[in-house]
Amino acid sequence: MIRFIVKRDGRKVSFNEDKISNAIRKALISSHPDDKSTSASEEQLIEKLTRQVVSEIEKENLQEPSVENTQDIIEKVLIQNEMAQEAKNFILYRQNRTNARIYNTELTKIYRDLTSKSTADMDLKRENANIDANAPMGLMLRFGSEGSKDYVRRYVLRPEHSIAHSRGDIHIHDLDFYMLTINCCQIGLKDLFKRGFSTGHGFLREPQSIQSAAALCCIAIQSNQNDMHGGQSIPLFEYDLAPYVAISYSKHLCKVVCICLRNDDAKVDDLKAYCKEIYAKFNTCLSDETQALIRNKVIEVFKREDPNKDHQADVDYVLSEAIKLTERETYQAMEALIHNLNSMQSRAGAQVPFSSINYGTGTMPEHRMIMKNVLLATDAGLGGGETPIFPVQIFKVKDGVNTKKGDPNFDLFELACKVSAKRLFPNFSFLDAPYNAMYYKEGHPETEVALMGCRTRVVSNYFDKTKEVIPGRGNLSFTTINLPRLAIEAHGSISKFYESLDELIYMVFDQLMDRFKIIAKKQVLNYPFLMGQGVWIDSERLNPEDTIEDVIKNGTMSVGFIGLAECLVALIGKHHGESKEAFDLGYQILKYMRDICDKHTVDTGLNFSLFSTPAEGLSGRFVKIDKKLYGIIPGVTDREYYTNSFHVPVYYEISAAEKIRIEGPFHELCNAGSISYIEMDGDLTKNIEAFEKVILYMKECGVGYGSINHPVDRCPVCNYVGIIGDVCPRCGRRDGEGVSIERLRKLGVGCICTG
Repeated sequence: MIRFIVKRDGRKVSFNEDKISNAIRKALISSHPDDKSTSASEEQLIEKLTRQVVSEIEKENLQEPSVENTQDIIEKVLIQNEMAQEAKNFILYRQNRTNARIYNTELTKIYRDLTSKSTADMDLKRENANIDANAPMGLMLRFGSEGSKDYVRRYVLRPEHSIAHSRGDIHIHDLDFYMLTINCCQIGLKDLFKRGFSTGHGFLREPQSIQSAAALCCIAIQSNQNDMHGGQSIPLFEYDLAPYVAISYSKHLCKVVCICLRNDDAKVDDLKAYCKEIYAKFNTCLSDETQALIRNKVIEVFKREDPNKDHQADVDYVLSEAIKLTERETYQAMEALIHNLNSMQSRAGAQVPFSSINYGTGTMPEHRMIMKNVLLATDAGLGGGETPIFPVQIFKVKDGVNTKKGDPNFDLFELACKVSAKRLFPNFSFLDAPYNAMYYKEGHPETEVALMGCRTRVVSNYFDKTKEVIPGRGNLSFTTINLPRLAIEAHGSISKFYESLDELIYMVFDQLMDRFKIIAKKQVLNYPFLMGQGVWIDSERLNPEDTIEDVIKNGTMSVGFIGLAECLVALIGKHHGESKEAFDLGYQILKYMRDICDKHTVDTGLNFSLFSTPAEGLSGRFVKIDKKLYGIIPGVTDREYYTNSFHVPVYYEISAAEKIRIEGPFHELCNAGSISYIEMDGDLTKNIEAFEKVILYMKECGVGYGSINHPVDRCPVCNYVGIIGDVCPRCGRRDGEGVSIERLRKLGVGCICTG
């Protein structure tokens, strides 16, 4: 028998069934608000439901139930009796009362934990891998983040959206930035560099070398990150930086000419101007054709300075040495770019920018020099031999450009595979996939689909089809749907699942539009770099006080999803890796979601898209909530995570080829972005041919963006990178042992111990 109930402040008071009856009565009246009375039949129902609630409390052996627990049971009983509207109204009532009652207490607890708990003991501190939440600035960022999220949940979101997020029906990403900014951007460097830019503390002119261009590229990424909550991508990396390779070449050429003439004051301005003219006309200074023209100009300079001498040998040396010096400078520029992007900070010094670069299709010598050297610098690693995490590199694979012998960039594809086999990057995107190729216009690299490293894809533009380009656009925001939750609650009914999915997608549309309307009212001056420096498409035509509504309509809003595999298991007992029936159903579900997004795009004139959510953190949040609600369901809630997007579960035994074949068709449906990962064992640097075959098989199977994951070890003594078993293949060190200084010297490894 229940004698007491525990109030929220810890006090015990006598248990009173009438309080339960009153709560249920209010829920019933809320479904017909114009009539505040209850009928005789409703009173009978109230009595019956009250008995059920009391029975549930007794079943749970709760001698002294809490108020919150009792309200949870009332909610559950209403749902069990198919009183969905009444349950929803009761939940909203609870939420509003909670908001008024405990605003300060929850936030205070979070702040206390942030200052007293370690990263290992607190999920919140590990939420963003780019932020060191133990450092002062990282901790301050988390304080602001949690305060903002709490405020948005309680006072900005509609109650139904806040509840859906808190209960795990949906996840509204980057809630802390809800009222502040948009997600990510693909930065076009060409126009930005041409006109120069300001970061707020002085104006930066157009760079005059590849080294300064690479440095300004990092500054642009860092500055833009300060205006946004997501990542930054350079979609035309080799194209945008190539002109500065040509400028460096002309400088080196003129310098070597002066050295050969032994005259620092030799008149070479016309040679520099000629190189500029050649580049403007041919888009290269380094091809055989343009080198022949430049050769003639160099001869002319030599003859002008010393008309009596045969200068053929000098000219050969000058041309060869100028290219060598340019190559060396380009390598140093790419090396510095990689080091900078792994060490420079943004957002008050609390975060390394999430940066990505796309390259692979530029075929001019300057393009190729940039790509070769960024790959070689990646291969070399950071100062201690570490694998660089940033920028996430994406190599664009395209037939006729780099997929087979004879293609102009096939050697770079081979190098990309070799480097990825050692360093995990680059990843690979596939431009010939029909859903990518349809946007490409010959001779316009700005129409080549590029990606954020996380997988975000922005290309179609229903709002303005004349601007279906990549640079200057990005994702505004996205919200993820918990597919396994819908499947569990459907109890095997496919029609009920679709009914719930439909309702939830339209709720997400409403929430995304609410967020859009908040950000649309912001002014250009709120985003001094993103909008103020003309990075976002069309923002250069706006004044500082103008609102950004019209220009951000070129961006996308996305509906994400997670756990297709677990969803299918909950519905029909198998996931899409196990049966054709499950695969077909999974495809139908995502096709249904994509069709609704496409229809909503047409209905609103804005760009709505379907996103295979990057779910590294979210997958654990959803399953934790669902496990508490529904218990352990084999194949659904029996692990610590839900499977990422449409992936075949990692625990399921399947060949790499079969996994690629199964996941390939889903890429076309996810127009906001998707990725397929393949896990491979062993040292792939010893089997590059197999690596290449897997990448090209992804291309044949319709994958849009793919990556091969494999083990990478690093010896802390000699910096060897690769597979290390019991013994390091390079220095012979066993785990826990040291290596003699003499041995390290023989290997050419510097040692700080020797002074």
